[in-house]
Amino acid sequence: MSVLVIGGDKISTIISTLHELGVSSVKHWDARKKSSAPKKKIPQNTDCIIMLTSFLNHNVMHKYKNIAKKQNIPYICTKHSSTCVHDEYKKMIDASNCENCDKVCEAKK
Repeated sequence: MSVLVIGGDKISTIISTLHELGVSSVKHWDARKKSSAPKKKIPQNTDCIIMLTSFLNHNVMHKYKNIAKKQNIPYICTKHSSTCVHDEYKKMIDASNCENCDKVCEAKK
């Protein structure tokens, strides 16, 4: 799985957390400059976008949420914390696994 992280400066702990969760590739855009992130295009092999809301311009976040929706790429908006990223990523993975599961369980009732 390939993940694009938008926002934040130092995300080494977040990258480690994502690798522990099975992510093979992590790309990072710091989005520090207002002009740089809006010009970038989401890489084609991106399976998920994680936006770190504490370090991200609102307009940039809105733009990439819309692009993700149009391209059918799951996205997560979370705080800049490896724990928050871990929890939100797990929720997303568990939800996608649930949609593809044939079992009848409490989550599908």
